[in-house]
Amino acid sequence: MASRKDDTPSVATFADHEVITPPHELRKVVSPIAVGDDDPIARAEAALVQLSSEFAAWMQSECERLEAARLDVGRQGFTERTHEALFRAAHDIKGEAATFGYPAAAGVAESLCRLLEHTPEIGRIPIALVNQHVDAVRAIAREYARPDAPDMAGALTLRLREVTDDFLKQENDFRPDYLESIFSPPLAPGSAGT
Repeated sequence: MASRKDDTPSVATFADHEVITPPHELRKVVSPIAVGDDDPIARAEAALVQLSSEFAAWMQSECERLEAARLDVGRQGFTERTHEALFRAAHDIKGEAATFGYPAAAGVAESLCRLLEHTPEIGRIPIALVNQHVDAVRAIAREYARPDAPDMAGALTLRLREVTDDFLKQENDFRPDYLESIFSPPLAPGSAGT
């Protein structure tokens, strides 16, 4: 396709529609990087490499926060505050695990988020199932150096997701439209809902 030099939109007319192609204004504000110029992507990648030595400690800290939230639920039961703290801790691990180098922990954290988010009565959330999720996240983080860690994490994630989904189906059987929305396939490829 030939490149246009003018700043006017082009219009192609067909029998049942028109295609309007706007001018390429972006070309005016983007400039190529000359050799030796600062590359912000390279800088960001270098900064990430420097920070990577901290990732294990950060993941450990997130696991400790998840454990503290679980213990609060065990002591106080599910309240709005304890529910939110547990959800926040699981949600943060879900989002940070891959960055910290523990991508296999994200699936278990996501399953815990689903359990916490989609159970209509928080008092009915089984603490045993919460404990299994938290223990799984902590085990995955602790044992990540093992060669069989990805397989172990995959099996844990799959089983916890199955149990969680069965529980959610049972708890939400009185609202089929809601069930359909949480079990429908994601709209974006590769994404999953919480």
